Amino acid sequence: MSLSENPYTITELKNVTRQVRRQATSLSHFIQKMYWKIVTIKPSILLIAITVTAASIFFLGGGVYDILEQPAFAVFIQGRMYPVYPYSLSEQFLGESMFVMILYGLGAAGLLVTYQSTKYAYRPRQAFMLLLMGVLLIILAYIFVEYAFNARWNYPTS
Repeated sequence: MSLSENPYTITELKNVTRQVRRQATSLSHFIQKMYWKIVTIKPSILLIAITVTAASIFFLGGGVYDILEQPAFAVFIQGRMYPVYPYSLSEQFLGESMFVMILYGLGAAGLLVTYQSTKYAYRPRQAFMLLLMGVLLIILAYIFVEYAFNARWNYPTS
């Protein structure tokens, strides 16, 4: 094929390379801009606190075990539901871990309500009520978590 038979002229090839060069530089500019946005992002303190608290409750409640082992919700023996895995700390049912996660969330809510009570220094009645409610939530969560733990060791098998 000779140069005269070539449908593309040299100027058209230059325009194509110019377009490719422009697209490549705009792509690198786009990537650089996105990187800068990701690096300089400032998420809300509230969002970070909620995420860290939720992740902590998930990990402490046995969420990783639930994902990896995929345990049953509970076991039914002769028509009776057994929601806890008796006499073992290395295994658990899904219902048990969900119950503990809810209790940990209740305790975290109690801590939050207790903290909020300090903001009402000029309204002592409201501050006292919030403090009392927060402490009550913390104590309830503690009692039920201890009950769930002790139920594993003193579980009736007959």
